[in-house]
Amino acid sequence: KVFFMVMRHYFRSEEGGERSVCLTFAFFFLLLAMVALVIQEEYLEFGLEPGLAGVSSNLESILKQRGWEWTLPLAKLAFKLGLVALCSFLGACLTFPGLRLAQTHLDALRMAADKPLTQVLLHLSFLAPVLVVVMWIKPISRDFLLHAPMGKQTVQIMSDSAYNTTRLWTIVGLCLLRLAVTRHHLQAYLGLAERWVEQMRKEAGRIAVLEIQRKVRTRELGWEPGSGHGHRPPADPHCPQITRIYCYVSVVSLQYLGPIILTLHCTLLLKTLGHHSWGLYPEPPPLPPAATAAPPRPGSEDREDVRAAVEQITGILGGIFTPLFFRGFFAFLTWWVAACQVVTSLFGLYFHQYLAAS
Repeated sequence: KVFFMVMRHYFRSEEGGERSVCLTFAFFFLLLAMVALVIQEEYLEFGLEPGLAGVSSNLESILKQRGWEWTLPLAKLAFKLGLVALCSFLGACLTFPGLRLAQTHLDALRMAADKPLTQVLLHLSFLAPVLVVVMWIKPISRDFLLHAPMGKQTVQIMSDSAYNTTRLWTIVGLCLLRLAVTRHHLQAYLGLAERWVEQMRKEAGRIAVLEIQRKVRTRELGWEPGSGHGHRPPADPHCPQITRIYCYVSVVSLQYLGPIILTLHCTLLLKTLGHHSWGLYPEPPPLPPAATAAPPRPGSEDREDVRAAVEQITGILGGIFTPLFFRGFFAFLTWWVAACQVVTSLFGLYFHQYLAAS
């Protein structure tokens, strides 16, 4: 919802190219999601196909008891089309956060030129989505660890459940690492004001100090044409203009922290609803018994009827949407959020290093 509110401001722009950028990336991610869904499970191990097969079989048995027809191919097609639309929307929402991350990453590295440890942490945090994407590529992640080549033999380093646990802990650790370097990214953004002031002072002619303050404020607050706001900044003559740069930091913080929180929530949902384990206790089996439609319970009071209906619906839904389905669904969402960050941040690096400089 918050990403949608931010993106809605870009679509209100009449003169800028933010709307075109969002639509272009939404179409690009639409195609990319279609490609990701047709890749076989031997390469991208989401587990969507086994999860959909379990949901379809459970739902078919329930509907047949009520005399309804069930067409399996149409249901799978409708689910995948809805998932592709969701992926396109998420990709459009994560476009400008990725571009902003690339800009603040370059500026943070420039500010930490004399701090090698900080630079290493910044590089690791920037490459965190790449590591998340790689962990779901089966030939170079799970197969390598479960069947590691050792000369002419293969050695199993860890089990399947241990790999799932390690992957969850790795994603959580990478999210915490990106949270740890938040201050460096926000400070790098605030450093843009000084760079813009120096650039305006080098322009031909003399620019008044008040004019510099006004321009810096309008650029930081996004009130210049094409920013998604109005064409005229609000007047506030009683407050120094340049000291209000921090007003736009909330949006920058949202663009930086939003993808991290979204990735962390998808990971926690994958662990909870997918019945994974943190490694502190044995992992429960992912497949519960098939759903069975409970017969309606006759009751004399309305409250008992409502409670019986709720219990019946809860039991049916719990049997249809199995942990195996949630494993595939949230694994794909976690991977997709990371993939969108990789694509947009790499494009942002190319844009800020080559296109913006020219």
